[in-house]
Amino acid sequence: MNFYPLVFTPIFKERIWGGTKLKTQLHKSITSSITGESWELSTVNGDVSIISNGELAGKSLTDIIKEFPNEILGTRVFKDFGSQFPLLFKYLDAREDLSIQVHPNDELAQKRHNSFGKTEMWYVMQADEGSSIIVGFKEDSNAKEYVGHLKNKTLLTILETIPVKAGDVFFLETGTVHAIGAGLLIAEIQQTSDITYRLYDFDRVDANGNTRELHVEMALDAINYKKTHAQKRYQRIENRSNEMVECSYFTTNFIPLNGQLQFQKDKSTFHVYMCTDGNFSIKVEDTSYHFQKGDTILMPAAISNYQFDGVASLLEIYI
Repeated sequence: MNFYPLVFTPIFKERIWGGTKLKTQLHKSITSSITGESWELSTVNGDVSIISNGELAGKSLTDIIKEFPNEILGTRVFKDFGSQFPLLFKYLDAREDLSIQVHPNDELAQKRHNSFGKTEMWYVMQADEGSSIIVGFKEDSNAKEYVGHLKNKTLLTILETIPVKAGDVFFLETGTVHAIGAGLLIAEIQQTSDITYRLYDFDRVDANGNTRELHVEMALDAINYKKTHAQKRYQRIENRSNEMVECSYFTTNFIPLNGQLQFQKDKSTFHVYMCTDGNFSIKVEDTSYHFQKGDTILMPAAISNYQFDGVASLLEIYI
């Protein structure tokens, strides 16, 4: 098999808080005015990504991993995770505020849901003026104080609200109470998990007048009540991989591409590239593959040498 850069058909998710930026800014073929998420790379049950290009088009990500585990995942990743694809990649368009929520850690998620936990990070691609996010508590809190404020609908008074701009990065460990604010377009990298405990939804109702389910009791022992420092600083040196986030689940680098950049990898892990701005090509042997803003590319671990060419901003993710 001659492996090549793989792209997948996006899986769109309508959300009460979604909008149209996935189409207007990322060239996605959405048909709804409330599309909140584009799942770019997923093996979540019921939402498995399908390859859209080249010889493997039409095959699912899970199928090709079963057929070529070391070649797709990498020798080390396959050894550590078996045939599971351990990460989930999304673009999010928040026309309105998302609910205030929290994700459980591996131990709790495994016990309750037979799932990974949900450690995640956000890269802000675009921010309307005045946009902000909620991340953690202003000061150390506890379950009693938290529940009291939740009941009195004063939870926002003890949570940290941070103004954001394009290029900002946030790393959210499991247990961090958080919410993406209105007006943000975000690239999200996370563990393969769809477990979310919704704490407060601003008393919103859907088109049928129904409120969304809350998970107040389940969240109590999932929350980290300590003050957190989620925002990450990073360098932006051209034509190199600048580390943004490094954790036991993934590493994410920022590549400001301006011209050509050569890569030589060791086949231990796959690499994913999310194009957050510009256009570029990937050359593998004698073939060039062209990509634009909004594309997400899976480089199978079997491809050890390749070259980038173009002017683009890229997130590089691996394990």
